[in-house]
Amino acid sequence: MTKPPKASPPKALTIAGSDSGGGAGIQADLKTFSARGVYGASAITGITAQNTIGVQAVEPVSEAMIAAQIASVLTDIPPDAIKIGMLGTASVAQTLAHALAGYSGPIVLDPVMVAKSGDPLLADDAVGAVIEQLLPRATVLTPNLPEAARLLGRAPASTPEEAEAQGHALLAMGPAAVLMKGGHSDGPVCTDLLVSDAGTLRIEATRIMTRNTHGTGCSLSSAIAAELAHGHPLDKAVRRAHGWLQGAIAAADTLQVGQGHGPVHHFHELWT
Repeated sequence: MTKPPKASPPKALTIAGSDSGGGAGIQADLKTFSARGVYGASAITGITAQNTIGVQAVEPVSEAMIAAQIASVLTDIPPDAIKIGMLGTASVAQTLAHALAGYSGPIVLDPVMVAKSGDPLLADDAVGAVIEQLLPRATVLTPNLPEAARLLGRAPASTPEEAEAQGHALLAMGPAAVLMKGGHSDGPVCTDLLVSDAGTLRIEATRIMTRNTHGTGCSLSSAIAAELAHGHPLDKAVRRAHGWLQGAIAAADTLQVGQGHGPVHHFHELWT
């Protein structure tokens, strides 16, 4: 008797930098994809010597190699969603725009600019290229408050109302939706705002007091990409990803990795 063919799992591609410490970047994205039941492929844009204390060195990958990685994946393992993270330079942003010109699936754009340690990860001249080349392609843009402010050339929002206004300003630049992440705000409650033409979805969570938050932005954006790969609409994808990340932060202290800002626990639902 012939066995029925096995169903292929949802697939997602992350285009981002490598974090040798494993807490952020490509490593966090692939862990997140796995934790959310998605097969992950990757295209590395840069290599960092990095740990929980800081970034010691950064070395870019050539534009030709980045394009080759993306083409290799797209031709054999077509992703159901793509997450874009660390780019580094304007030329990399332009390379991605060209390499993804024929891709019609959802794209989650996480505008990585500064590492948790404060080390810069995006050149000043690259901001304009990200705005012009990639924002119009994004299904959802996921900036934290400092990143949103830098994209707009403004001061960071200090209230949810200001954050929503900046979300609408970013929306006018071309993405289909903007998730304004409130982790950098003050107070006992973190408020994320999903801003789109359909309105604003407010997602609140009690702030978890831990220093182990390395990779939260990478993990949230890749979790959203994973949920989109599963076929969920954006609002549901964001809610599911947000809930999963809250659990990963709550369990972060159980890992005890490194001496600085440790990673969140990507496999908190799987490890005992």
